Amino acid sequence: MSDSGPQTLVFERNSNPVPASEREALLQNPGFGRVFTDHMATIRYSEGRGWHDGKIEARKAFALDPATLVFHYGQEIFEGMKAYRLPDGGATLFRPDANARRFRNSATRLAMAPLPEELFLESVRELVKIDRDWIPTTDGAALYLRPFMIATESLLGVKPSADYIYCVIASSVGAYFKGGASAVTIWLSENYTRAAPGGTGEAKCGGNYAASLSAQAEATREGCDQVVFLDAVERRFVEELGGMNVFFVFDDGSLQTPPLTGTILPGITRDSLIILARELGLTVREEPYAIDQWQADAASGRLREAFACGTAAVVTPIGKLKGRTHNFTIGDGGAGPVTTRLKAALLDIQNGRTPDKHGWLERLF
Repeated sequence: MSDSGPQTLVFERNSNPVPASEREALLQNPGFGRVFTDHMATIRYSEGRGWHDGKIEARKAFALDPATLVFHYGQEIFEGMKAYRLPDGGATLFRPDANARRFRNSATRLAMAPLPEELFLESVRELVKIDRDWIPTTDGAALYLRPFMIATESLLGVKPSADYIYCVIASSVGAYFKGGASAVTIWLSENYTRAAPGGTGEAKCGGNYAASLSAQAEATREGCDQVVFLDAVERRFVEELGGMNVFFVFDDGSLQTPPLTGTILPGITRDSLIILARELGLTVREEPYAIDQWQADAASGRLREAFACGTAAVVTPIGKLKGRTHNFTIGDGGAGPVTTRLKAALLDIQNGRTPDKHGWLERLF
């Protein structure tokens, strides 16, 4: 296996899988990110040899030297995607090609070896197939897939690693927010920013999320579900939440979302919702939106709804915003009709309840 293209993965089936009865009990209420399947996919990279030793194998711990570069200089990227159970018992992936492209782009930004997109797709497909019994059947649940790559060369030197491990693990999940959250309250971070121009904001790397944790902890202390960040230059314009993109819905039915200028993650859910909204006849603007304008529009009634979106949380209404200098409710504080309509349209496609005219679904079995 080389970096020029994919070859067939070797299968090493787990000899001690979770018993069926125990698995079924776990799937009744899996929560989010706590229940893991029996297998994982791994592929290794080394300079001169390229990508090699691709496997589907039993999920297990890595053995890494204390000098492994990922521990010291943070060369790490990941993706988030889901496999959905179809009404006929089959399963599908949603726009996996978009995840493969974004993963490759993230690798380039972090000076890591880019994984061929077909290798990414093959690893995800085969892991879902072998762990198909872990896909939940309850409404709103799915099999969450976490492809990631880490630098594995052992060296205390600031340089791109010569070696990498790519891995995919899978987790049976329910709703991202406890209780399903009809609407969330968000905290405006004024002390921290998520990303700056020229930084890694549009890459999906662990450092972006580590940098958001202090702000998220502050949000939790203030009784909020999530944090929202402003731009790093003027501290005026809304960018995104700790792990989600954000949309605004106005009284004329139009939508607005911050533009992708290099500091915001190009969300696949975000892109899908823009397409769906325009197909429903709604105007969507990708333009900056100032926090003071957000408060003024909420007070005047011009802003009717706001929602966050991402693979994990899907579409989540924002009911209130709190902060040191801002505190307001959006609409009636609940899920608005446009938000509800867009969420239903997206979920109906992902779960195979409506025709997929975009070719977004890849059926696996």
